[in-house]
Amino acid sequence: MHWENIFYVLSAVLFIFGIKKLSHPRTARSGNLIASLGMFIAVITTLVVSKNLSYELIGIGIIIGSIIGAFFAVRVEMTQMPQMVAIFNGFGGIASALVAAAEFINPSDALSLFSLSTISLSVFVGTLTFTGSFIAFGKLQGFVSGKPIVFPGQQLLNGLLAFSVIGLAVYIVLSPENFNIFYTLVALSAVIGITLTIPIGGADMPVVISLLNSYSGIAAA
Repeated sequence: MHWENIFYVLSAVLFIFGIKKLSHPRTARSGNLIASLGMFIAVITTLVVSKNLSYELIGIGIIIGSIIGAFFAVRVEMTQMPQMVAIFNGFGGIASALVAAAEFINPSDALSLFSLSTISLSVFVGTLTFTGSFIAFGKLQGFVSGKPIVFPGQQLLNGLLAFSVIGLAVYIVLSPENFNIFYTLVALSAVIGITLTIPIGGADMPVVISLLNSYSGIAAA
């Protein structure tokens, strides 16, 4: 067994214990710290074993992310936590989509059918999560009407968009050299995120945010 696998297993164990502790308010803070430690170990291990990395860009990203995180931690009130979670969900989704897009546009190796399928799924779910999360944020913050926004033919439109996305994903798997199809997939995924979220009232946004949180995890996986 390679040494890095030991640290990855340790990270997974910490994630499990952290999530378990998040199930109760009394232990949620320690659970968050344990899960954060697991992520820290996984990231450091990946940076150590990976080659040809731009550590300067990674360092800049860490600094910028830390500043933004510290700002929100200090300024955001507890009553605004749902809005912040929605924003973080959106950032997580778009990060996954960007990673998948980078691998598609500039692959490190020849992309297999499985890789192309997972890239299409990550881009779709990640982009949907991004736009849907920001609609949820807007409804909670009052930037978007908290009332359900519906219009004639909405379900038909969602169905057509879904079938179009499936068709585009299949086309990408069969013909990955066509970048215009890939960009169209991104655009339609963004539209679906909006059309799926706007019909839901502001009072149900916490449920939507929880669902989008799971989508963000799927996109990252």
